[in-house]
Amino acid sequence: MLWKLLVRYLAPAWPLLLLVIVFQLGQSIASLLLPTLNADIIDQGVVTGDIDYIWRTGGIMLAVSLVQVVCSVVAVYFGSRLAMGMGRRLRSSVFHQIVAFSQREVGQFGAPSLITRNTNDVQQVQMLVQMSATVMVSAPMLAIGGVIMAVRQDAGLSWLMAVAVPVLLVTVSLIVVRMVPAFTKMQARIDRINQILREQLTGIRVIRAFVRENEERQRFGQASESVMETALRAGNLMALMFPAVMLVMNVSSTAVIWFGADQVQNHGVEIGTLFAFLNYLMQILMGVMMATFMFVMIPRAAVCADRIGAVLETEPSVHAPAEPVAVAGTSGRIVFDDVDFTYPGAEDAVLRGITFTAEPGTTTAIIGSTGSGKTTLIGLIARLFDVTGGSVSVDGVDVRQMDPDDLWARVGLVPQRAFLFAGTVASNLRYGDREATDADLWRALELAQAADFVRGLDGGLEAPIAQGGTNVSGGQRQRLAIARALAKQPEVYVFDDSFSALDLKTDAALRRALDEALPDATRIVVAQRVSTIQHADQIIVLDHGRIVGLGTHDELVETCETYREIVDSQLSAREAA
Repeated sequence: MLWKLLVRYLAPAWPLLLLVIVFQLGQSIASLLLPTLNADIIDQGVVTGDIDYIWRTGGIMLAVSLVQVVCSVVAVYFGSRLAMGMGRRLRSSVFHQIVAFSQREVGQFGAPSLITRNTNDVQQVQMLVQMSATVMVSAPMLAIGGVIMAVRQDAGLSWLMAVAVPVLLVTVSLIVVRMVPAFTKMQARIDRINQILREQLTGIRVIRAFVRENEERQRFGQASESVMETALRAGNLMALMFPAVMLVMNVSSTAVIWFGADQVQNHGVEIGTLFAFLNYLMQILMGVMMATFMFVMIPRAAVCADRIGAVLETEPSVHAPAEPVAVAGTSGRIVFDDVDFTYPGAEDAVLRGITFTAEPGTTTAIIGSTGSGKTTLIGLIARLFDVTGGSVSVDGVDVRQMDPDDLWARVGLVPQRAFLFAGTVASNLRYGDREATDADLWRALELAQAADFVRGLDGGLEAPIAQGGTNVSGGQRQRLAIARALAKQPEVYVFDDSFSALDLKTDAALRRALDEALPDATRIVVAQRVSTIQHADQIIVLDHGRIVGLGTHDELVETCETYREIVDSQLSAREAA
């Protein structure tokens, strides 16, 4: 998977890759020329006392060194741009793939893991590309070119290379093989610590309310400890790498001087040639060491690439049809025809045999006990996931045959958990309609019974909203979420228990405003309070995923035992209060 990702996301930047190769080639050639020039200065200049030769050759060395520096700097610059560009493209692909996921795929991977895959995992692959762009040409050039140049200098000592290089490769391979499992565990444990941190930040009020700070600190500490242990294990192996390489290099240097001294003494080789051979041996081992550092990064990057590839290769269960069917009408009529739905891996269906019609200009209410399938049912309208049996249609067209953008433009969804984005009141309200004017926003706020508190905010429509809407109360956040859907002005409004955070007076005022302002819209309301839905045109009573009652409030009180029990329990609760 790693090589597949590299080929796919480096291909658009092939000119940069070519420049990196050219400048690394120039750097490597310059590095290989310097020891030979140095040997010539010693043997033909210093030993013979030829000052002119020293100056001439020294000038050439200076020029070659300058070329080496320039090529090195330019290669690193273009290599960094290559890696950063690849990381940007890969991160963008992962993000767009995640955005296309339905609730099914998001639940399959988990939000913490998806965040880690698009941040830490992409960064590991990006770092490998950056490292490779620095050494992918110079390392083999130094190793192979160094062998050729060393043999030219002194073939008699070449056996030292035949010993040193395999020893270095075996040592490095033994260390790298042990690092792969550690890196695999590390990524999974980073997912875990990300998950715990998200839970604690989101549920900080619950943690404090139940005085669980110490337990949560301990849980986070255990997760951090596991990451630290794995990182230490991998770090110890990486720390062992450098001393092992340096040991081989130093022993090799000592061996060259030890065995080469006899040849110098017997006039079998010149001093400059011996030092040139030593320099080339160091370049060979340095090239192997540089490649080693790259190979150290490959196991972790390979693990990360597999995790990224799993996201990119997961086909969203909800996808646009090849040939979308155009919807002729704009009334917003919704029909559920014998709908079944089963979550992946579940034994029992969440919804079974759901059949009803929501006509334009009417309010359809859905009520039932916790876990009866209310939220799942309305999620099928917006096609957050697809039915496993039957069909859901809007204006006579199955939602699976519609262009998703066309469907979502017709539906204004207010989720059970109101979520606001960091920005301002206006930016949140314009989330569904960028062209909405201030007058449109104030109209939506008036309908949502939110205009008074927004006027009281410092800045009004431009008042800042924190991420998640944490700087406003739950009721205010709920009303802003309702106003956001109203500002969109769709044909279908879906309220998923959106009035639960409102007091009875505000709830009643909001429902009256919606009835007056949206006489032609289709309104579907999920609620727990009977007072919220008793004036609905039709009420659907769900129990264990089945419709056990369908009719008006008065009809259901007479005919549906489940609905009557809900009504009696709420009346009893109010009477007891």
